[in-house]
Amino acid sequence: MAKKKNKRGFDFTAGEQGPADNPFAALRALGNDLPPPPDDLPEPVTPATRTTPDAATRAGMPLRIFLDRKQRRGNVATLITGFTGSEEQLKTLGKLLKTKCGVGGSVKDGEIIIQGNKREQVLELLLAAGYKATKKSGG
Repeated sequence: MAKKKNKRGFDFTAGEQGPADNPFAALRALGNDLPPPPDDLPEPVTPATRTTPDAATRAGMPLRIFLDRKQRRGNVATLITGFTGSEEQLKTLGKLLKTKCGVGGSVKDGEIIIQGNKREQVLELLLAAGYKATKKSGG
C-alpha cells in the first residue's frame, strides 16, 4: 500500500528516521549549537499584559445581556453591556463570543453586539468563562 501524502506533498507517515522531506530535520541534529535568538523579540505575555481580566474581576463584573432592534431595520441583535476593563479585553471577549456563537458582530462604545437572538448561548458562555454576575435583561 502506498504512503499517503497530505495536500502540501509532505510525507508525515515515515518511520523512525522521520520524514525525508522535513525541513527541520537538519536543525534537530544541531542541538545546542544553534545561534542565540535576536535581541528585538517581543516581550513575553505577563499577567499585567493579559487580554482577559482576572477571576475576581470577572466574577464581580455585572454584565447584562439583552435584545436590541433599534436602528437595525427590524433585525435582532444581542447586546452585552456593563464590561469594565480595557478596550483590548473587550475586543478579546467579543471575538470569543462571536466565534463560539458562530455569528458576526462587533464591539462599539463599550458594548458587544452579536448578530441574532443568542442570549441563552451568550449567557452560558459568559457563566462558563467566570462572569458570575451576568444576567439576561429585557423581554
